[in-house]
Amino acid sequence: MEKIIFFGLVVPILAFVLYLGGNAIMNGMSAKKENKNSDLETDTDQVDYSLDEKKDLSDEIEKLNKLLNEGILTQEEFEKAKKKILED
Repeated sequence: MEKIIFFGLVVPILAFVLYLGGNAIMNGMSAKKENKNSDLETDTDQVDYSLDEKKDLSDEIEKLNKLLNEGILTQEEFEKAKKKILED
């Protein structure tokens, strides 16, 4: 009789603990997957931003070079403007 009561209490408790453990593991795995996906998205955003920034820099320097070649800017003014663009 004692064994029936013991197993009647222990088996449901053990099943509940296993259910909670499995549920926690599944939540952890899904959170890890979501983090991995968001990391990939932010990495591509950073790459796109840096490419756009480089493109803008090269465009600005090309404009300055055009002004230098047309004689509107002196070499000294060109160097100062280029330095300012590269520092920002």
